[in-house]
Amino acid sequence: MSGEGTARRAERRDVDALVALRAEMFTAMGAEGTRAWQPEARRWFAERLDSPGYWFFVVEADGEVVAGAVGAVRDAAPSPAVPHGRDVLISNVCTFADHRGRGFGRQAFDAVLAWTRGTGVGRAELMATEAGRVLYERAGFTEVAFPAMRVTLTS
Repeated sequence: MSGEGTARRAERRDVDALVALRAEMFTAMGAEGTRAWQPEARRWFAERLDSPGYWFFVVEADGEVVAGAVGAVRDAAPSPAVPHGRDVLISNVCTFADHRGRGFGRQAFDAVLAWTRGTGVGRAELMATEAGRVLYERAGFTEVAFPAMRVTLTS
């Protein structure tokens, strides 16, 4: 592999790669489980590919998708931190294990961050793994005082 990639907006032909990258992300996080979610994820990505509130980026190297990232504009009630009530969630920043260490994840992240800046939205948020912290901190992301809490509502 040449080590050079090209970031671009994902297309229909990339949906399976987006799902595979999401699965890779869960593996890297130690959050593996069944694959039952993957058909639903394929549908979800396909339905949102052309939506102006979502942008899906992939990095292609030597004709193969090796990394990706997702940006989604979220609508919420205005607050002191977000006066216009909208922010962007950056997620799924991931590189396939065999292609890590070559800057592909950075290319995907840079592409989604550039899109984010172009939305006119004043804030972006992401959930960081230890492996991604340095990349995100270099871009100006900081840890916040309010950690996420969750509950599973269905079994």
